[in-house]
Amino acid sequence: MNTPAPAVVANDLSHRFTIGSSSRQALIGVSFSVNPGEMVALLGPNGSGKTTLFRILATLLSPSSGDALVFGRSVAREPAAARCMMGVGFQQPSLDMQLTVMENLRHHGRLHGLRGGDLASRCRDATATLGVADRAHDRVASLSGGLRRRAELAKCLVHRPALLLLDEPSTGLDPNARREFMSHLADLRRRDGLTVLMTTHLMDEAERCDRVGILHEGRLAAFGEPARLKSQVGGDVVVVGCRDPARLRPQLGSRFGVDPTIVNGSLRLRRPGGHRLVEELVEAFPSEITSVTWGQPTLEDLFVQLTGRSFEAGNT
Repeated sequence: MNTPAPAVVANDLSHRFTIGSSSRQALIGVSFSVNPGEMVALLGPNGSGKTTLFRILATLLSPSSGDALVFGRSVAREPAAARCMMGVGFQQPSLDMQLTVMENLRHHGRLHGLRGGDLASRCRDATATLGVADRAHDRVASLSGGLRRRAELAKCLVHRPALLLLDEPSTGLDPNARREFMSHLADLRRRDGLTVLMTTHLMDEAERCDRVGILHEGRLAAFGEPARLKSQVGGDVVVVGCRDPARLRPQLGSRFGVDPTIVNGSLRLRRPGGHRLVEELVEAFPSEITSVTWGQPTLEDLFVQLTGRSFEAGNT
């Protein structure tokens, strides 16, 4: 049985921005692949390289070195052919606010060579699929943020791409609209076998994907299934709030045989059966400890383990 070719292959992608006499390495040797029908998230704080990687995959930026293939088409050598295989949703909405939803979709379809009855049929199908058919003839400016995002996604689907490439797709949406948007993506995958590759800085979005790539300072720090990645943390995660973390850290190490990390003024440590440690910590250092929480590891805990920094710190 033949194994289907990957939908996306990134092969040692690197990029350096140079402005005048200054330069910055934004992407360093990034390699991964996405299977057809998968939903994959590229997770990272601001400055991690997500947007640079997105722009390369969307053929908006040529890599300094390396290449990427979209269903076998090189984004560096065959950008026009690669673009035909994908629908691209940008972080900032690209809809014309003064046109109706349907007018936006028609203009987008014409850019992809669609005309007549085929174009009309695809526009109707896209608005029905994304639940905006009843607002298809309303101006985009009159829609809520959630409806605008769904209209944007409908526009991306008019030419029926095999890959949907999304940059921070739920930016500006409230939690309910965000969950609804992600449900629409899941429905599209089930219905059409659509491949989705998205950038995000939101942990819950990444958790809902088949695989996650964690980016940090231009490098791919980890790539795999969310559950498998989190299992690398090992044990429960205990977060200790205290008055002087630098002073308490070596005391915890010698008393309990742990190696805490100072993150955002708290001590974080990993321990199997972490809930049993909570009472022992408070009893041992009642005047030092102000709070203790514990829980199963998250993708943020993995990020801290890999980088020694909190995810929020990376967004500053």
